[in-house]
Amino acid sequence: MKNEHKLEITLKGKEWTTILDGVYEIKKKDLKIDGFRKGQVPKDMYIKKFGIESLYMDGVDAALPVAYNKMLNEHKLIPVVQPKVDIKDINENSITLEFIVITKPEVKLGEYKNLKIKKETAKVTEKEVEEEIEQIRTKMADTVVKENGKVVKGNSVTLDFKGFVDGKELEGGSGENFPLEIGSNTFIPGFEDGVVGMSTGEEKELNLKFPEDYVENLKNKDVLFKVTVKEIREKVLPEINEELFLDMGYEDVKTKEDFEAKVKEELLEHKQKHLDDEHLEKVLEKATENMTVEINDEILDDEVNRMLSQFEEQLKYQGMSLEQYYEFSGEDESALKSKMSEEALKRVKSRYLLEEIAQKEHIEVTEEEANEEAEKLATLYQMPKEELLKMFGGIEMMKYDTQMRKALDLLRK
Repeated sequence: MKNEHKLEITLKGKEWTTILDGVYEIKKKDLKIDGFRKGQVPKDMYIKKFGIESLYMDGVDAALPVAYNKMLNEHKLIPVVQPKVDIKDINENSITLEFIVITKPEVKLGEYKNLKIKKETAKVTEKEVEEEIEQIRTKMADTVVKENGKVVKGNSVTLDFKGFVDGKELEGGSGENFPLEIGSNTFIPGFEDGVVGMSTGEEKELNLKFPEDYVENLKNKDVLFKVTVKEIREKVLPEINEELFLDMGYEDVKTKEDFEAKVKEELLEHKQKHLDDEHLEKVLEKATENMTVEINDEILDDEVNRMLSQFEEQLKYQGMSLEQYYEFSGEDESALKSKMSEEALKRVKSRYLLEEIAQKEHIEVTEEEANEEAEKLATLYQMPKEELLKMFGGIEMMKYDTQMRKALDLLRK
């Protein structure tokens, strides 16, 4: 591919011998040979005993950054992924390293302005407003003990249960004072339906079957659960009044009609944002289809690895490690990377599209603009500006991010 460059860099003479001398100085610190104090073995004695070849591998590590910088200065290339390195030749006088450098691929823009992709305008029906208000009331509902009556869907229950398979108590299949919302589908199919209709203090046996996709040793097996309902709690929805409006933070809302108008306004805003995002996705997809670019496997692999790292961070926030995810999902790293590759390719192509548009349209961002953007984001995320910039990777990355968003805004229009 045109953006793949094989380059050989040789360090010789003093360049190389200085590196080997440095390796020797480090190695001799912990070395003791009869007749010499620890760390005082002369270099010629060291080479006679161990051979100069013993310095080569550490020498390669020390030579890599020197050769890498020399390669960049001589050839004026900007790698987009970590270059591959191979040792072509090594001896006491010189070392030759071959770098395979991947630079940004050539991008040829197609049509990206007059794509004729219609942007939808959001509409909200009265039924949607009513449903949203009921959802709000459900979220704001108080949960109180149901003194009389039976369990219905939507109730929360506290129960004791024990599971039995083949007449033996199921390991991990019992609980005391276990909280369960009926309708949450927390348990296997049939369990929550079996609790519906029970009263406080009632005991019941549920004869069920583990599903086909359950763990290997239990799938499709019959199971008996002995269940006792200890407590039933039901939700009491709040009245539509000023107290609810204030709880929602709607200080300017005084009447039911005002409340409905406010909910409709927020629904419209939410739906319009969703439609705008969908429209932008279609525009990006079309403009990318019109563009010509060849993506190296190394660039794609780099993006997949970046996505994997981001996914691992998300898991940490949820209290789960990548290894636990693999165990839980039945996937391994190879399967997860394969699943991510399609999205990775879209991301890479979109990035090159926006970079090329920014260049063609002369979209530039000054340091002042980047600092203003950093201030806005710092206020939004309620964090110091310096901390936000550090998270972004510095002011240059903030400039780049702002430039890409300007290119996106151009596409939106």
